Amino acid sequence: MSTTTKYAATALAATLGVTALAGCGSSDDASGTGSSGGSKTVTLVSHDSFDASDSVLKAFTKETGYTVKVLKSGDAGAALNQEILTKGSPRGDVFFGVDNTLLSRALDNGLFTPYEAKGLDRVASDVQLDADKHRVTPVDTGDICVNYDEKYFADKKLDPPASFDDLLKPAYKDLLVTENAATSSPGLGFLLGTVATYGDSGYQDYWKKLKANGVKVVDGWEQAYNEEFSGSAGGRKAGADRPLVVSYASSPPVEVLYADPQPEKAPTGVATGTCFRQIEFAGLLDGAKNQAGGKALLDFLISKPFQEDMPLKMFVNPVAKDAALPELFTEFGAQAAKPATVAPDKIAEHREQWVRSWSSITVK
Repeated sequence: MSTTTKYAATALAATLGVTALAGCGSSDDASGTGSSGGSKTVTLVSHDSFDASDSVLKAFTKETGYTVKVLKSGDAGAALNQEILTKGSPRGDVFFGVDNTLLSRALDNGLFTPYEAKGLDRVASDVQLDADKHRVTPVDTGDICVNYDEKYFADKKLDPPASFDDLLKPAYKDLLVTENAATSSPGLGFLLGTVATYGDSGYQDYWKKLKANGVKVVDGWEQAYNEEFSGSAGGRKAGADRPLVVSYASSPPVEVLYADPQPEKAPTGVATGTCFRQIEFAGLLDGAKNQAGGKALLDFLISKPFQEDMPLKMFVNPVAKDAALPELFTEFGAQAAKPATVAPDKIAEHREQWVRSWSSITVK
């Protein structure tokens, strides 16, 4: 879902690499031993969008003795693929960022060791999709939706689209950019939104019409939002010409928070009739070298301090019912009244078929 400290990478991307995010000791502590007798370093493998305040991570270190190291590994799909390839000998201890669109793939490959995180009683039951086995822990939710460039539509005296049907209208020809459903979590979520709306018998016809109406497909969110979308700070700088993009309902607060000066109104809006509900999970990787640290980290990810830090760091919604949302997030973010959903077992059964059909239509 999802946003880092610099705007160009905000709503969900950052530089590929290993980043030590918190620490309260010298560099040689990483291979030392804590009070539990294990490594003092716990490694979180994630998509590029993971972000957290230093103060929050340092508080975790102070409380547990563990330093968090984050290994960022591309978009969610790419990160998951790497973990499948290293199954049994994982690159870290905890994986964060597998969502409900890819969850069955991770579970079917046996990537996680079951662990019931402390504090799950504070998490809504409807996001606990593996509640019987606790192989993964829900961490956040977000809605994948079409965003629009407010200035473009105001200048054209054209109402922005409000629904999937609207995107097929001639007025919006050549305006939309989306991500590849085979390589990108938002792209797959948008595809699933059309499956939920039009059904197995109608989504292919919808995409044929959308292709005829000039939809542009790129590899991932970073390119779509920060390079192709005219409403983003990066897009405006690059002279982008697509005023519609598949992103998140929480993307407008990003444009406000990182603008200097901050505008009174977000420069982007959300077509709330195009939203698909995403749930992100974390799990203890099978074969993790620091299981104790991994379990402590999973507890931390649903703790109130981390949950309240997330909205303005990763621009996602907390799953903890006692976590308060910051005013900027609620004021400028959009809420989808009825986001589209697809049952996890149906996604598991049909995802590959849907993506293949989508690819045959859109990526030629």
